[in-house]
Amino acid sequence: MNRSTKKIPVTILTGFLGAGKTTLLNRILSERHGLRIAVIENEFGPIGIDQALVISAEEEVFEMNNGCICCTVRGDLIRILGRLLKRRERFDHILIETTGLADPGPVAQTFFVDDDIKQHFALDGMVTLVDAAHVELHLDESPECRHQIAFADRIVLNKLDLVSKADAARVEARIRRMNGLAELLKATNADVPIDRVLGIGGFDLSRALKEKPTFLAPEYPFESMLAYEGGPATLVLNDGPDPTMQVLLVALPAGELALDSLAEPTLRSWLDAPVVLKPGDTIMPGKPSLLDLAGSGPKSFALVPPSPRWVLVSQHTPEEFALEVGGDVHALGRHDFVAGHTHDDTITSVGIHLRGQLDPKRVDAWLGLLLRSRGQDIFRMKGILAIAGSDRRFVFQGVHMLFDGREDRLWRSAEEAASDIVFIGRGLDQLELEAGFRACLV
Repeated sequence: MNRSTKKIPVTILTGFLGAGKTTLLNRILSERHGLRIAVIENEFGPIGIDQALVISAEEEVFEMNNGCICCTVRGDLIRILGRLLKRRERFDHILIETTGLADPGPVAQTFFVDDDIKQHFALDGMVTLVDAAHVELHLDESPECRHQIAFADRIVLNKLDLVSKADAARVEARIRRMNGLAELLKATNADVPIDRVLGIGGFDLSRALKEKPTFLAPEYPFESMLAYEGGPATLVLNDGPDPTMQVLLVALPAGELALDSLAEPTLRSWLDAPVVLKPGDTIMPGKPSLLDLAGSGPKSFALVPPSPRWVLVSQHTPEEFALEVGGDVHALGRHDFVAGHTHDDTITSVGIHLRGQLDPKRVDAWLGLLLRSRGQDIFRMKGILAIAGSDRRFVFQGVHMLFDGREDRLWRSAEEAASDIVFIGRGLDQLELEAGFRACLV
């Protein structure tokens, strides 16, 4: 079969924070396996570090800096895959590295529920890295961590050099109870044979459905669709749980009342940059609108229907804001979407960008104190630092109280020698971390 007519194999690389995903990714990119690989990176937080930590290579790296690859960014993933499809002859395989806080289900789901994606891409497998030294700290409290293991086709039990044989055996036994069908590979620095993680031959959908029967039920960033006929109309919202709410007006095709069938095409438009509107403004069709609902009392917006029969797509259910649509309109129907997963809101990300050079002794003292006092709450930290007296980047990564840093490549002439640092953890104080980092400047 001609290469251009084959489905493009996709591997999902997942694992909890600090498990070694980027290490394995760099090994894959640097070994001589004859494959041309496109990489899609996803990060949790406002500052992208992972793409800068991926080795320089001919491979293309695409970054999504939106938190988890799940309902809120599946549209971005679909767009990137569409862009890659246009340059099909430039690569043989796609690697998606998810953030450590992602439930991998929704990204795998994309390859089964989106018709365009199913036609051109095949999910080759899901590879999950497990940090042998720290995974037991998260298994009980993190459903994402458990799902990463349960959905895996290959499990890499990594960092075995950091634990005793007895501890390693206990962790392995627990993993096998969660997923006894996936092949388990043992590693110290993600040093596994590349042919054991690429070319798996297909994601095990039956196991995913057994773990989560609703696996093929898509998740969306909107919760309700309300269908109407007629217009013009007025939207009235009362006080609700959020100071903003996103809405979108779309046309209802003739004869169409199965509103859930509009979800996939609506998702692509929903993730465009929204227009911010204040009470009294007009909501226009085709582009998402972010309604400013600050202050108390009802807020009114004019609606311009896109067609005689139309749909109001809303981020929240109508009951949460006592939503009402008035005017010369007739209600035709309603469909609600319920998210299939939630995240621990106490886990947050703090990203700091700092110009200027850092005093290495101050950095050592600050990070040492931080790890001793807050190490259990800091799940992951990583950074690229501009150290005084050095013409090279200093790259570091940390998991809980473990820290590893080294000098990296030279700063390029077009680069600003500045520092970026990211913390992911529970109960982080952004102002405190920014003040401590800033105090490290020369």
